[in-house]
Amino acid sequence: MATVSQVKELGFLQETDAWRLHSSQFPSKVGGRPAWLGEVGVPEPAALQCGLCGKPLAFLLQVYAPCAGSFHRTIFIFCCRNGSCHRESEAQCFKVYRNQLPRKNDTYSYGPPPETGPPDGEDCISFQLKCGLRLCRVCGCLGPKTCSKCHKVNYCSKDHQLMDWKLQHKKVCSEQFDVSNIEVVDHGFLFPEFEIVTEPEDMEGDSGSQDEEDETVTEHDTQILSAGIETSVDGVNLDEKELESMAKHETKDDMVFNNFKKSIALEPEQVLRYSRGGDPLWISRNHIPSEKDIPDCSCGMKRKFEFQVMPQLLNHLKVDSLGESIDWGVLAVFTCAANCSAENQYATEFLWKQDVAGDTL
Repeated sequence: MATVSQVKELGFLQETDAWRLHSSQFPSKVGGRPAWLGEVGVPEPAALQCGLCGKPLAFLLQVYAPCAGSFHRTIFIFCCRNGSCHRESEAQCFKVYRNQLPRKNDTYSYGPPPETGPPDGEDCISFQLKCGLRLCRVCGCLGPKTCSKCHKVNYCSKDHQLMDWKLQHKKVCSEQFDVSNIEVVDHGFLFPEFEIVTEPEDMEGDSGSQDEEDETVTEHDTQILSAGIETSVDGVNLDEKELESMAKHETKDDMVFNNFKKSIALEPEQVLRYSRGGDPLWISRNHIPSEKDIPDCSCGMKRKFEFQVMPQLLNHLKVDSLGESIDWGVLAVFTCAANCSAENQYATEFLWKQDVAGDTL
């Protein structure tokens, strides 16, 4: 991942072997269970609940992004699976955490990660960290709750314990069963898992003049407004000033959305844009944050833009439904500009959710 400020990199999804998405490989990935970086200070279940419905959040993605002062550094995003919570423009159904470690630490080798996976047939899924902490069998987050009968499986919440009990654990629970020999079932809670691979953005084709685009828009406005004094829209009479105001508003919306489309045209499959210290690529002129909308880090420093999640990711998450679905236009992540020490903790960072133009408030 890029380490130079404002260098733009694009993220794409690809399928890969499961072992390459383990914590020891320092992956960038979407879906599945989180590959925790540091084992100390992993967020408690109460910190991973939706701010709207209170249900456990699902792991969405993580981006491995070392920078000055942090040899290992990963940003984690979690989101609610309840589609109705995503109707709100505010991002209360998302949580973002940053964790970092020095090269010499108690969890990983000082050298590069292993280049081979475990022996064939060996179970790749572990629900216990090296430090001894147990993880939820459903979501892979901390699991302080233990099955009271067998004491061999852990959960983050009653919701996930009940989910696993109905689907699998009721059939196998006993004091004798060997949890390592039980295949982990698909509870329908996790998002599909992919690796995120990155490459520099190809700027070819971006040299078109913004002045030319502005000039075209101005001519378009003139043609519309020259129609005269009054126009009837849906039975409402609009005078010339009202018509001019509406035309300008629509044109600005079109300009922002057209710029979004133009910027992704060369690589339409991109699911992530990384540019620490750069600027987000907004999809609409509505609901763009001002500086005061981005809260300072808990250390007192300002936060700056680091990366954004694109709406194309939704095509891979299998979240479409006839009812309410998870949806967004842009998810912009802002992190501490000073990259304050998050050793032995998972520092909370900030996410701004922008909906597509027709859904923005």
